Amino acid sequence: MRSTSAPSEAADAASRIARAVRQSSIVSRSTIFNVLFYMNIIALMIAGLPSVLMGRRAATALARAWAHSSLWLLRVVCGTRVEFRGRELIPNGGVVIAAKHQSSLETFALVTQFPDFAYVFKRELNWIPLFGWYLMAVRQIAINRSAGSTALAQVTSGVKAFLRDGRAIVIFPEGTRRPVGAPPSYKHGVSHIYATLNAPIVPVALNTGLFWPRRSFLRKPGTAIIEFLPVIRPGLSKEDFASVLQDAIEHGTAALVAEALHRDPTLAFPIDANPALANQ
Repeated sequence: MRSTSAPSEAADAASRIARAVRQSSIVSRSTIFNVLFYMNIIALMIAGLPSVLMGRRAATALARAWAHSSLWLLRVVCGTRVEFRGRELIPNGGVVIAAKHQSSLETFALVTQFPDFAYVFKRELNWIPLFGWYLMAVRQIAINRSAGSTALAQVTSGVKAFLRDGRAIVIFPEGTRRPVGAPPSYKHGVSHIYATLNAPIVPVALNTGLFWPRRSFLRKPGTAIIEFLPVIRPGLSKEDFASVLQDAIEHGTAALVAEALHRDPTLAFPIDANPALANQ
């Protein structure tokens, strides 16, 4: 009599083989992408050195070329696409973009959405050879995080000037990358800018950390989503604004993460985890 467990064992074996093939493919494609990604940025920085001396517009154009080419490499090599939603909600003129920060992916992906952008970042990035030269050429807002209130005043002054120039200023309210699902940890900088400058703030939700996990070389296939949410206009108290901003970003991000996991539950697990657990 044939054992009824044979079909089940065969199915399990086939599932393990398919899982191993998929994991091997992700590792291989991620390795190739990372090599090409850094080769691309080094080549562009060397070839584009004259743009550093040609003014901010030239350096900005090179930065946008790097961002677009990086997204193209990510899509072609790893099968990872980036979808932008809510672009029509961004008001014209100077605006502050307050984005969730899960991954390195959004730091360059957002560059493709604005012809004239500025980032708020730690000043140590200015000290990186070549890369730092470009940051200074495109005129960003570099801060000394250990300077306390002095740093906040510096950021506010820089944002004020750039808003007057009609630029989009990207700031990450939590200050650093946070793992998917981690409790929120919002700083006071964006609230201070909102209250002091009466600046419109566009919250941004995303699920990029599922596809480009922080502190990992893996790049998982699928469609990462970056969503611009309705603008928060001036008029709220600083405390009310902080609550509205956090609720908008966190609820939006949770919905995008849930959407991605519904499409591919294995995104929730490390590469060597058992995807079958996702169905339990």
